[in-house]
Amino acid sequence: MDEIWKRDEIESPCVKICVVHPEARLCVGCLRSIDEIAAWSRMTPEARRAVMAELPGRAPQLQRRRGGRMGRMSAPD
Repeated sequence: MDEIWKRDEIESPCVKICVVHPEARLCVGCLRSIDEIAAWSRMTPEARRAVMAELPGRAPQLQRRRGGRMGRMSAPD
């Protein structure tokens, strides 16, 4: 019965941390661009595979920000 609802698709890389890095313009959670996120549901499986293959190489583009909560938590007292 569940066979009807199974789809042979590339899963989304979304990890529900949807924050766009201000300089790299990539989501810090999944590393996709806003355009890729918006188009994901309309992409072919081949296009999705191509994006997925690029994601690991994008991580170095995101530099840690120095301020905010993480900056305060790691600062010595």
